[in-house]
This record gives sequence, structure tokens and C-alpha cells, in this order.
Amino acid sequence: MIAIGGTIGTGLFLGAGSTIYKTGPSVLWVYLILGVFFFFMMRAIGEMFYSDPTQHTFVAFISRYLGDTLGSLAGWTYWLGLIFLSTAELTAVGTYVKYWFPNFSAWLIELIFLIVLVSINLIAVRFFGEAEFWFAMIKIIAIVALIITGIFMISTNAQTPLGHASLNNIFKNYQLFPKGVFNFITAFPMVFFAFQGIEFISITIGEVKSPHSIIRKAVNETLIRILLFYIGALIVIMGIIPWHALTAEKSPFVQVYQLAGIPAAAAIINFVVLTAAASALNSSIFSAGRHFYQLALEAPKQGRLNKHFARISKNGVPARAIIVSAILVLIAPLMSILKGISEAFTIVTGASSDLYIIVYILALLAHRKYRSSNDFLAEGFLMPAYKITSTTTIIFFVLVFLSLFLIPADIPGAVGAIIWIVVLYSLISMSNRKRI
Repeated sequence: MIAIGGTIGTGLFLGAGSTIYKTGPSVLWVYLILGVFFFFMMRAIGEMFYSDPTQHTFVAFISRYLGDTLGSLAGWTYWLGLIFLSTAELTAVGTYVKYWFPNFSAWLIELIFLIVLVSINLIAVRFFGEAEFWFAMIKIIAIVALIITGIFMISTNAQTPLGHASLNNIFKNYQLFPKGVFNFITAFPMVFFAFQGIEFISITIGEVKSPHSIIRKAVNETLIRILLFYIGALIVIMGIIPWHALTAEKSPFVQVYQLAGIPAAAAIINFVVLTAAASALNSSIFSAGRHFYQLALEAPKQGRLNKHFARISKNGVPARAIIVSAILVLIAPLMSILKGISEAFTIVTGASSDLYIIVYILALLAHRKYRSSNDFLAEGFLMPAYKITSTTTIIFFVLVFLSLFLIPADIPGAVGAIIWIVVLYSLISMSNRKRI
């Protein structure tokens, strides 16, 4: 549920229309291909966790197998990315709540939501898991309801203002590149970021009672379920609405429910995307706290970071690390008050999202080092066809990053990501040399 909560979000409920608009029915291939490579990445991370389930984040393995400098680079990058992600989701929460309460101040709504979710994370990991379970359940119910509605409409060949609901809307006159190869290729980074967050499941491994059985179950089953939800929903959407009739500006879920004769479709989907944003915010606060705690653990023993934040509270959570992360997320209500900083934030958020690709690549490189280390468990949870799948996944992720430079809107973020890596790597290297 945590992985589903972190992965299935507003990108499906609101953004699927624009992806279908660019690629047509071929969007199914985009999701399937990316799903396969994310499965390989999760198997690599899962194999390392299986050998040492006591770690709190997968970044710990980057430090162990690629060195402290790259480990710190990945750790700080991933943590800052989570802060920006949390800020973006909190801003979205304020927007969705104002749908019903337009006179409420957005900053006040955001502050209340942040306090509530941080409190849930501070009480105990069990309460976080319970909250995330129900957040994810609402999204699953919405998707299953859509799929059931779609199956009924397609099987009965229901008449709509756009024609008959039928799978022929997908497969009739099928073309792999109906809007050109360029649109097909540039759809990959869009869908890539829809899968972003699936690694959240690995961050919970160190806090479960039977990690070895959980690792196998979580990694093997979660992505299959996510793909079923994504692909099932997309097939239903395109079966009811001819793909060329979908608009990028309006949620395809709203369009389907309206064609099914549900007048309150917009309000229902607004509630669902509100819970989707709250779910992503809840997961990212949880993850950010664990990553900052890991950074504090790896910091010099007598330093302030290690001394003050490498601590677990009586409730069994890294409370101080969670609080520090939450304080930085306060930039969201600040943006609601000071409108001028939102444009700069958009650029930084884009850069941090792009950096996740680099962190994923580092995790895969760490796994390759693990395979040749003394820690390698020959009887462990092995990545299938490792020599082929590891190499192809790394190459594929590199190609996804390079494809960002083909999309004008993504170029500032991609360039910012490169600058971020160079500057942060230089600063960490200088700091390490001074300590030596």
C-alpha cells in the first residue's frame, strides 16, 4: 500500500489525458516498458536489502559500495528531492481543498495538513502505515470503480455522445506512432516520473517484523498491481473515449464518469486527487525523515549532524529528522503568501525530480559492486538475469535522462540537475579532504 500510495497519484488521475493525447494507444507500451525496468531496479534494491534488512534507506548501500562521497551525494540529493516533492504535494493539497472552500487561505490549509501528517509520522510508524493504507485504499477504490464502470460500458457497447464504448476505439487503425516518433519518445520521461516513489516500499523494510518475506512479496507483487491499475485504467479510458477526443486540460477520470452519467464526477475526482496528494505527502515526509536520519548516521561522529539527529525517539521513529524535514516543507505556505517565489520553485522542483534518475542509476551501480563483494548472498533474493538486466536498466535510465533535453520545458530542470551534481560533488569532496 505504501508503494501504491507513493506511485499512483495525480499523474494518473489528472495527467493521463495529456500522455494519451501525445502517444495515443501506444501509451500502453510506454507504461509496460517502464514498468519492466522499474521492476529490475526494485529487484536490485531488494537484493541488497535482503542481504542486510537493517538499513533504513537504499542510499546506505550507495555509501557502502560506491564510497562516502557518492553516498553523501545521493543521500543529500534524494532528501532534498523529497523536500521539494513534499512541498509540491502540500501546495496541491491547498489547491484541492479550496475547490470546496474557496474563501479559506491556502497557507492555512497547507499548515493544518502539514501539522496533522507530521504528527501521524511522529506518534509511531504503525500510525503512518495505517494512514497510508487508507489513503491508498481510496485511490484503489476510485481506479477499480473506473475499471468496473468501463468494463460494463464496453461490454454493453454503451452509446455516448462520442460514439459507442468499445475496444475498437483502441485497436481500430492502430498505429505505434500516431503522432510521430518524437512524441512517443518524449512520453517516456513523463511516465517515468509517474513511477517515481515506488522505491518508498524499500524504506519500510528495516521497520517490519519479518523483512525477508516482506521484501520478496513487496517487490514481486507491488509493481504488477501498479501496472494492472495503470494499464487497466488506460484501456478503459481509451475504450470509452476515443483517444483523439481526450483533452489534456481535463481529467480523463472526470470525462469517463460524466459520460457514465455521474453529475458529481468533478467533485468525486477532486476528493480522490486530494487524498492522492495527501498520500504522497505522507509517504514523502516518512521517507525524508528516514533519509535525513541516515545522513546523520553517516556524518562524522563528533559533528553536530550526527550528535543531534542520529537519534531514535521512544516511539521508535527518527523524530528530530522528521521535524527538520517538515520545517523545510513550510516553504509551501510561504509560497502561498509570497507568490513571486513560485516560478523559481518550479524550476528547482524540476531539477530535483530529474536528479532522481541519477540516484536510481547510482543504486544500480551499487548493486553491481555488491555482486562482487563479500556481502553477496548466492542464495538470496537474486535479481533475474543480472548481467543483462542490470546493464540494460542503467542504459535505459541514462537514455531517459538524455531525452529530457528534447523537451523544451524539461531542459532547465535537466541542466539544473547537472549543475547540482557538479556543485554538490565538489563541496562534499572538499569537505572530505578537510576532514582527512
